[in-house]
Amino acid sequence: MDARAAGAGTTPGAAQALALQFERLRAAQAAEPWPEWPVREQRLRRLLQLVRDHEPAIAAAIHQDFGNRPSIETEIIEVWPSLEEIKGALRHGRGWMKPRRAGVGKWFLPARARIVPQPLGVVGIIVPWNYPLNLAVTPLAAALAAGNRAMLKLSEFTPAYGELMQRLVGEAFGADEVVVVTGGADVAVQFSALPFDHLLFTGSTPVGRKVMAAAAPNLTPVTLELGGKSPGVVTPGYPMAHAVERLLMGKLVNAGQTCIAPDYVLVHRPELEAFVQAAQQQARRMYPSGLADTDYCSIVNERQYERLLAGVAEAQERGSLGVPLFTGEQRSDARHRMAPLLLVDPPADTRVMNEEIFGPVLPVVPYDSVEQAMRYVQERPRPLALYWFDRDRARTDLAMRALPAGGMTVNDTLLHAGQEGLPFGGVGASGMGHYHGRWGFDTFSKLKPVFLQSPVNALSLFLPPYRPLARRMLHWMKRL
Repeated sequence: MDARAAGAGTTPGAAQALALQFERLRAAQAAEPWPEWPVREQRLRRLLQLVRDHEPAIAAAIHQDFGNRPSIETEIIEVWPSLEEIKGALRHGRGWMKPRRAGVGKWFLPARARIVPQPLGVVGIIVPWNYPLNLAVTPLAAALAAGNRAMLKLSEFTPAYGELMQRLVGEAFGADEVVVVTGGADVAVQFSALPFDHLLFTGSTPVGRKVMAAAAPNLTPVTLELGGKSPGVVTPGYPMAHAVERLLMGKLVNAGQTCIAPDYVLVHRPELEAFVQAAQQQARRMYPSGLADTDYCSIVNERQYERLLAGVAEAQERGSLGVPLFTGEQRSDARHRMAPLLLVDPPADTRVMNEEIFGPVLPVVPYDSVEQAMRYVQERPRPLALYWFDRDRARTDLAMRALPAGGMTVNDTLLHAGQEGLPFGGVGASGMGHYHGRWGFDTFSKLKPVFLQSPVNALSLFLPPYRPLARRMLHWMKRL
C-alpha cells in the first residue's frame, strides 16, 4: 500500500470522500435508473478497450507487485478470462435485459406475468490481491451489463496495479459511472459500511465475516466469494500421470495463490508412492530450472511467505514428511520465492489441514477405501471446489450428488470456473451467492415480478361483503 493511500484511509476526510463518491454514483443512477442497451454496451466496450490497450502495463504492474509473475501467466489467468467475460456480456446482454415470460395460476387467467430485470443501483466490489485484474473486471462487467454503477476497492497488497487501475478507470469512465478506491484495511471497513445496493467480496473466510458484519446495518445484500480447503480425490486405478499433471497445473499456477487451487489431495494408500514420484517428475517438467524458472510465480509479499513457512514447519515438526518437488534451491527469502512441496499425511489438527493454504504446498492424505475418502470430504467445511479423478461413471455420479462443494471439475482442475454457462460461487464456509455470465447479470439485478391484470377477471366475487357464492366457489377451487 502506498503512503498516500494509507494516509487517506486514516482520516475522517477519507471517509467523507468515500461517501461523496458513493452519493455521486447514487444520484447519477437515480437520474438514469434503467439505462438502455446502447448505454450499457458503450460502457462494456470502454472496459474491453481498457484491458486490451493496457495489457502490457497491467501485466508489468502485477509482476512488480508479486516480485515475479510471468506475463504469459497473467495473460492466461487474468487477461483472457476478463476479455471473455466482457465479450460474453456484449453478446448476450441485450437479451438478458428483456422481460422474461412467467406463468400465472389457472385461477388468475387471462392475466399475464413478467419478470423484469431491474438494475440494483450502485454496486460495491472488493477485489483481492491474488487475481487483481480478473476479480475486478469479471464482476464489473456483470454489474455494467445489468445497468448499474460501481465502486471498486482494490487490495493494498498490489499497490502498483492499484495505482495504475485507478488512473486507467478514471480516464475511461466518468466519476458518476465507475470509481476505483485504494487504501488499507481501514478503508476497506469504511467501504464495506457504505449503503450499497449490492456488495461482492472476494477473499478469505475470516475477512468475509467482517465484510458481512459491516454490511449488515444497511441490510446490504452480499455475495461472498471465499475459499476454504478444496480437495482433490484420485480414485484407485486412475492414470496417475494424468491426475498429477492436472493437479499440479491447478496447484502451481500463480504459485498456488488461487482460491480454487487444490488445497489437499486424497490418494489411495497403495498408490501413494506412485503419486509422490509422478509429482516430482511433473513439477520438474513444468519448471525445469526449478526455483530460478521465470515461469514460476513468487509469493506476493513477506507476510504471506512467512505464513506458508510457518505452516510447513509446524506440519513437519508434527511428523509429516516433506517431499520437495524441485531439485536444488528450495526457497529465496529475499525474493519470497518458495519451491513446491508435498506434505505427506499431516496430522488433522495442523494449520495446513485447517486453514486455506494459498501457496505451493500440497498435503497428501492417504485413504484405504473410496467410501473413507468421501466421508473425509463430507465431514469437513464445504469447499469452494472439488476435483474428482475417476473413470467409473457410476461412482463419479455418486460423488457429484453426495459431496458438497461450490463447484466441481471431473478429471481436471480449475476449469469449471472458466465456463460462461456455469455459475461460480461457494457454499457455507466457502461463500454465498454466485456470478459469471448470466448468473452475474442476475446477481446484480432485481428480478422484479410483475403481474398484469386482465380487464376481465373474477376478483370482484371475492370482495367483502362475502356472499354465499364466494364461499361455494372457494370450496370448489380447493377441491380441484
